Amino acid sequence: MSTITDIMTHEHRHCDDLFTAAEGAASEQNWAEADGAWTQFRDALLTHLAREETVLFPAFESQTGQTQGPTAVMRMEHQQMRALVEEINEALRNRADEEFLGLTETLMVLMQQHNMKEEQILYPMSDQVLVADSQLLEQMRQVTTA
Repeated sequence: MSTITDIMTHEHRHCDDLFTAAEGAASEQNWAEADGAWTQFRDALLTHLAREETVLFPAFESQTGQTQGPTAVMRMEHQQMRALVEEINEALRNRADEEFLGLTETLMVLMQQHNMKEEQILYPMSDQVLVADSQLLEQMRQVTTA
């Protein structure tokens, strides 16, 4: 795994798996499992977003000069995802299963559309203009939110 597309797509799939586990546990009202799975998902998602926003997007913008293009759209969608995560956190704390599941459905649709744009457009563009900069990839790996 040495391209931006490979690494970041792998992170998307990892987040998807954690998300599915949290949603499944909540649908069964297994709140202890839901709490753990949701925390893992939330942390993985926020780390992924931070990697993009602090390393990948600035490098892409610096190389291309595009600051109002795809990265601006991705940042806006990241804000929407963070807001939904906060609402879902509250629903989980309140053990409000219908609210949790409704909000996670909304987040899932947003993530699917967002990931498709990144995987089909932004990441391949990044691979072309950044030419698998190993230093950039290492900088992304070092970003954590925990």
